Amino acid sequence: MKSDRLLSLLLLLQTHGQVPATDLAERLEVSVRTIFRDVEALSAAGVPVYAERGCNGGIALLPGYRTDVTGLTADEARALFVLVTDRAHADLGLGQAIGSALRKVMAAVPAPFRGDADLASRRILIDPVRWRGSPQELTVDLGVLQAAVFNDRRLRLRYRHGRDAEVRSYTLDPYGLVSKAGIWYLIADHRGKPMMFRVDRMLSATVTKDPVQRRSGVELAELWENLRHGVDNVPTPVSVTVKVQRPMLAKFLALHSADLAVPPPQEPADAESTDPVQLEVRFRSLGSAEQLLLFGPAVEVLEPAELRGVLVRRAQETIALYEGARAG
Repeated sequence: MKSDRLLSLLLLLQTHGQVPATDLAERLEVSVRTIFRDVEALSAAGVPVYAERGCNGGIALLPGYRTDVTGLTADEARALFVLVTDRAHADLGLGQAIGSALRKVMAAVPAPFRGDADLASRRILIDPVRWRGSPQELTVDLGVLQAAVFNDRRLRLRYRHGRDAEVRSYTLDPYGLVSKAGIWYLIADHRGKPMMFRVDRMLSATVTKDPVQRRSGVELAELWENLRHGVDNVPTPVSVTVKVQRPMLAKFLALHSADLAVPPPQEPADAESTDPVQLEVRFRSLGSAEQLLLFGPAVEVLEPAELRGVLVRRAQETIALYEGARAG
């Protein structure tokens, strides 16, 4: 523990210059007497450290002395602060430890890079807990989104929604990016309302010259927690087993790939099978699963039986409507 403390003391002095012994004692959670003993130990090891007494005194290194312990590049400093969300650390019982560790590491980051490191910690999150759906190939370059996030610029976006496959355009005020189990999300305000957008559903993204207009005091981690909570608290999805005819498979996957419980089976490019494909799809409710009627006989629901009954009734109601109109 003493060697760790001596290194922390050295880094603090290198980063902040002259520091009062009382401040060092508070930062390192030891007594002032211990700080002076540590200063003596550093001096004995050849480190040019000295103590200056008086009301404006403190402990400092001789001017020009540098250690290469903190020889981080700007990208390395930023990488250190791209963190897993607090929730993951809390699950491991490390919720308080991560905050303490970051403060100590930040003290060791070279001064010119501290701003970028701090910005990265507030603009990028990694959340390892998977939701339903698998990541798809990206159409939009993730670098474009990062440019908007780090340069504080508004973003124009064309986006295909998963719930209805409708394409809409947005002008957004981005807060940052979140990677959740390999799927990237952009968190942004649209007309002052927080929203999240799956990057693999983006059709195009353009960084504008307009400065971002974020709400004062609102941070990415807070927005992500609220948006994630809203998704996690959706009722348990209804699992539906369907049989899809080959000619309809591409269209079905284009509309429901994000709803698949597992990825569709991979087949050789020269495969010429005409057999239907069985898939498991998840919907938020039986009501939302009724949209499968849009595919007609090309998609058959095998399970659950309750949904089959619902679709039969909907089909009978439709037949009755048109037969009644013809009779009239």
